[in-house]
Amino acid sequence: MAEVRDLLFELGTEELPPKSLLTLSRALQAQVEAGLGKAGLTFADIESYATPRRLALIVRCLDVAQPDQEIERRGPAAQAAYQPDGSPSRALEGFLRSCNATAEQLITLETDKGAWVAVRQTVKGMRTAERVPDILRQALAGLPIAKRMRWGDGTAEFVRPVHWVVLLFGDEVIEADILGIPTGRTSRGHRFHGQGSITLASPADYAATLERDGRVLADFATRQRKIRALAEAAAASVNGRAVIDDDLLDEVTALVEWPVPVLGGIEARYLELPAEVLITTIQNNQKYFPVKDAQGRLLPYFITFSNLDSTRPDTVREGNERVVRPRLADAEFFWNLDRRRTLESRVEELGQVTFQKTLGSLLDKNERVRHLAQIIAERLGFDGAAADRAARLAKADLLTAMVGEFPELQGIMGRYYALAEGEPVAIAMAIEEQYLPRVSGGALPETDTGRVLALAEKLDTLAGIFSAGLIPTGDKDPYALRRAALGAIRIIIESGLELDVPELLDAALGQFRHAFDAGKTRELVHNFMLERLRGYCLDRGYRPDEFEAVLAVWPASLVDFERRLGAVRAFRHLPEAESLAAANKRIRNILRKAGEAVVANVDDAGLSEPAEKALLEAVRDARESTLPMLQQGDYAAALRRLAQLRACVDGFFDTVMVMAEDAALRRNRLGLLAIVEGLFLDIADISRLQG
Repeated sequence: MAEVRDLLFELGTEELPPKSLLTLSRALQAQVEAGLGKAGLTFADIESYATPRRLALIVRCLDVAQPDQEIERRGPAAQAAYQPDGSPSRALEGFLRSCNATAEQLITLETDKGAWVAVRQTVKGMRTAERVPDILRQALAGLPIAKRMRWGDGTAEFVRPVHWVVLLFGDEVIEADILGIPTGRTSRGHRFHGQGSITLASPADYAATLERDGRVLADFATRQRKIRALAEAAAASVNGRAVIDDDLLDEVTALVEWPVPVLGGIEARYLELPAEVLITTIQNNQKYFPVKDAQGRLLPYFITFSNLDSTRPDTVREGNERVVRPRLADAEFFWNLDRRRTLESRVEELGQVTFQKTLGSLLDKNERVRHLAQIIAERLGFDGAAADRAARLAKADLLTAMVGEFPELQGIMGRYYALAEGEPVAIAMAIEEQYLPRVSGGALPETDTGRVLALAEKLDTLAGIFSAGLIPTGDKDPYALRRAALGAIRIIIESGLELDVPELLDAALGQFRHAFDAGKTRELVHNFMLERLRGYCLDRGYRPDEFEAVLAVWPASLVDFERRLGAVRAFRHLPEAESLAAANKRIRNILRKAGEAVVANVDDAGLSEPAEKALLEAVRDARESTLPMLQQGDYAAALRRLAQLRACVDGFFDTVMVMAEDAALRRNRLGLLAIVEGLFLDIADISRLQG
C-alpha cells in the first residue's frame, strides 16, 4: 500500500477583501485539486480554511510520491535504424542517447504505417514534496484576482501583501519559496488576542491549535455558524429575532477571525421611517443585522460583530451607535424633504435625465411605457386607467433625495411616496413591482397593474436597447437585458398572461424614431427571449428535444408554449410515442424529398389500398375529436387522442407504396401524409423527440 501523509498549506496575508474571500478559498481548492490530479497524485479529500488574514487547506492522505510509470518511446523507422552492415545508424544512436538506453533494450513496433524501433522504460515517480511547491504556485497564479499588488522590494504579486507561509507534509516542512516568502511551520494568531507566532506540529492540529493559542476560528463554516448563533442569542435578549441576510452573513464571517457580538440601539423615532430605509442603512451600509419582533416589526436595535473581545464593550457599542446615528438622521431628513413635493410634480423633470443617448430621456421612456402598458392592459382586460397612472409615476422617485442616496430603494420609495400622497394602493404597489423580479428566482408582481407595468418596462428596455444596436455579448450586459428577458418570461408564464409576444415587440419597436431595421430587430429580440425561455424551461425539468418540438411550431403565447411543453412531456411516456415520433420523422423526410408541392388534401375516390382508406378515416375522426381540445388548449388530451393513430400509421407504411409511379395516386398519398403531419403540428413537431 502506497505511503500517504496529510499536507497543510497556509498563506498569511494582510486583511483580504471580504466579498472575495469565499471565492478565493474555493478557487484555491479547485486549482490545487486540479494540479494534484494532473500530477497523478491521489488523496482522500481537501478541506479549505479562510479568515480575513489567511487562506489555507489540508489535503488528507496524499501520496508521498507519484506512481512509477511505464512509458514507450518510439524511435526511427526500422528500415532507417540500421546501416547495411547491421550496425546502428546515426539516427538510432541519437535516439538511444536521448533515452539513455542500449541496443539490447530495443523492441520493434509493427503499425499500419510500418515498423519502428522503440524502448520501453520505467520512469520513477517524483516525490510529492518536490511537486507541491510548483502546484501551489500555479494555483495561486490562477486565482480570480482582478487586480494584483506588489509589496516591499520583491516582485511577487497577490491580492494583498503576504507575510508568512506554512507548508507541512506530515510533520515535516517542505522547504520552498512561495510569493517571495520562505515556507515554514510558523503561523500567526489573532492580530490582537493571539500569542504572536504559533508553531504547528502537524496538519491535523491546525484548526485546534489556532483556536486554542491564536484565538482564530479558521474554518469559515464553523465561524459562520457561531456568528448566526450569537446573533440569534443577542436578539433574543431583547425579545426579538435577528434578520440574517445570507450575503451579509458571508461578508461578516469574512471580516472577523474571533467574532464578538455587539447589541446596539437606535432612537425609537427612527422607527417611523419606512422599514426598508432602516434595513438598507443598518444592513447594507453598516453591515449590521437588524432586529424584528415576533410580528415582523423592526425593533430599535441592531447587532454587529467586533473582531475584538474588548475589555470595554460599552465603548464599542457606543462607537457603533455613534456611526449609524448620522446615517439614520440623513434618511429622516430625506424622507421629510421628499414629501414636500408630489411624484407628479417631478415627472416632467425626467426629461432632463438621459436614459440612453439614442433612446432619449427617462421622460421619453416613461411615455413609451405608458403606451405599451395601455396595450397590454387592453389585451388582458385589466384596468387601463390604473396602468396609465402607474406608468406615469413609475420613474418619478428616481429624482428624490432618498433614492439618490440609496439607489437600491428605487420603486420601494415610490410606493411609500405614492401612498403618502393618497394614490390608490394598486398604483403604489405597481410602482415598486415594476422592478420585479429583482434577482434570479425572485418574487414576481402580485397585482394586475404591477404585472402590466413590469412587463411594459422590460419589453421597452429590450426593444430599445436592441434597436440602438447595444446587443449583449459574452459576459457584458450593462443594461441587464438577460435579466429583463427572463423576468418578462416569468411574469407572463407564471402569471398566466395570454399575450402575443411578437405583437407586443412590434408595438414597442413602433415607438422609436431613430433609424433601424424594425423587422430584424424584432427577430433578434424574440430569439434572445427564446434563448432565455430555453434555459427557463430546462431548469424546470423539460428536456431539450421537448423544447425543440414545441419551438418548431412557434406559438406566440408563452403560456401556450408551456402548455404544449407539458403535453409533449406527457406524450413521450405513452407506449405509442416512440413509433409515432419515428413515423413523423419518416413523413417529414418523404414530404421534403417529394420533389413537388404537397397539398394536405385527399381525393377519396383515388384511394385503392385498405390501409390508406383506414388511415384517412382515422385521421378525419382524430381531427374532429381534437378540434375542441385544441380550442380549449388541452394539448395533452389531443396528443393522447392522436396516439390512437399508431396502428393505422404503421399499417399504412407496411403495405402502401407512397411514391407510386402514377402521379395522381402519389399526390393523393402525399396529401394524406401531409394531413397526418398537420394534425401533430397543430401541437408540436414530435419528429424532434429523441428516444
